[in-house]
Amino acid sequence: MSKLIGQRISKVYGGKEVLHGIDLELESGKIYGLIGRNGAGKTTLLSILTSQNPTTGGTITFDGEPVWENPKALAHLCFSRELNPVAGSSTSALKIKEYLRIAATFYPKWDKKMAEDLMREFALDEKKHISKLSKGMLSMVTIVVAMASKAEFTFMDEPVAGLDVVMREKFYQLLVEEFTETGRTFVISTHIIEEAADVFEEVIIVDQGKILMKENTQDLLERCWHVSGHEEEVDAAAAGLERHHEEHMGRSKGVMVMLQPGQKIPEHYDITIQKLSLQKVFTALCGEEA
Repeated sequence: MSKLIGQRISKVYGGKEVLHGIDLELESGKIYGLIGRNGAGKTTLLSILTSQNPTTGGTITFDGEPVWENPKALAHLCFSRELNPVAGSSTSALKIKEYLRIAATFYPKWDKKMAEDLMREFALDEKKHISKLSKGMLSMVTIVVAMASKAEFTFMDEPVAGLDVVMREKFYQLLVEEFTETGRTFVISTHIIEEAADVFEEVIIVDQGKILMKENTQDLLERCWHVSGHEEEVDAAAAGLERHHEEHMGRSKGVMVMLQPGQKIPEHYDITIQKLSLQKVFTALCGEEA
C-alpha cells in the first residue's frame, strides 16, 4: 500500500504563516474529501503535497522517497488545479489540444484515449483557446487532465466549479467508476459539500491552516447529532459531551454534540435529536459559512 506523508508542513507568505505544522498521511485506494473555508489553506496544502510549491518547513514523502524535485516520486502524483487564465499569460494563449499535449509530458501513464473520450463526452472543442473558455469548460479541462493522468494519487481543486447539476453528477459518476476500476487515490477539494459527501470515504477538514479533523466520513456522521429543545433540558442532556455551535432562540436552544467512543445522548430528556449532514457538521465546526 502506497502512502503520501506530510510531516510538520508549514508555509509562510509575506511574513504570514498560512500552514501551521501540518501532519497528514494519505493511503492508496481511497477517495478523500478536503473541505475548509476560503483562505483555510487547502490549495496551498495540495500544491505543496504535489511539489508544485515549496514548503517553508517540514517534509513530504511518497513511499519513503522525498517528493520535492524527485521525478521518481512525482510520477505517481497529479495535481490538476483550478484553471484561472489571466490575459497575456502563457496558459491563456494555448488551445485546449496544446494544453493537453503539454500536460501529457508530465504524466508517464497518460491515457490519450481517455483524454479524447472525455473531450467528446464534455463536448469540448480542442481548437478553442483556454482564454475563451467558460468557467464550466475550464473545470472540464482540469477533469480531463486529472483523469487521463492515471496518476496513482490524483488531487483536484474545485473540479466542479462552474458546472451545472447534470455535469456535476456526471463528474462524480466518472470519479467513482475510475476509482472502482483502478483503485486510484483521489483527493477532492470542494465547497459543494452535500452532493459529494457520499463519495468521500474519508473527510479532511482544514481550518485556519491546520488539520482540524481527518476521519472516516460515515463514522464522523454517526457520532455527530443536533440536540434541540428547552435550554435547561438541552444542557442537561449534553452535559459531559463535546459541544459545538450553540444556537439560542428565546428559551430554546440547539447544539451539535460530538460523541466519543462509549458515549450516548440520554433519552429521558424532553429534547429532539437529529442526524446531521456533512455540511452541517462542517458549519458547526468551522463557522457560519460553508
